[in-house]
Amino acid sequence: MIIDRRNLLVGGTALAGIAALFGLRSTGAATAAEGNFPFKLTDEQWKAKLSPAAYDVLRHEATERPFTSPLNDEHGKGIFACAGCDQPLFASETKFDSGTGWPSFYTFIDGAIGTTEDNSLFMTRTEVHCSNCGGHQGHVFDDGPQPTGLRYCINGVALKFLPA
Repeated sequence: MIIDRRNLLVGGTALAGIAALFGLRSTGAATAAEGNFPFKLTDEQWKAKLSPAAYDVLRHEATERPFTSPLNDEHGKGIFACAGCDQPLFASETKFDSGTGWPSFYTFIDGAIGTTEDNSLFMTRTEVHCSNCGGHQGHVFDDGPQPTGLRYCINGVALKFLPA
């Protein structure tokens, strides 16, 4: 096929349509609002409580752009809690710089995180969510540091930092 202006425009439009359809949103697992969790709010209450970006990530499994969260550079002692329900999720001692642009941790506080299989974006990943409200936090990968070898790659807007 010859690449001419028409083919280039048609191909570019098709790619833009696919990107708009899939975006950075995770669609493989149920949205957090569909789960049965101890902490519950109505959709209207979630919208009132959270910023638009936090609502999109926590309740609809979106992903924030890398290197945009101030929590990526937070190195103080304390706890990283769920921005949706305040449940403590990660201790600051487990945070490390993964170079990915998202806050990363090698483990979580016992009982704080649940997981589901995420088959979106043409791959299988392990999605992590708050065990109290079901809020989407991010994903866990097996390329982290010791002692666990895991990397909990978490959206900064899904967290709040509580200094010690």
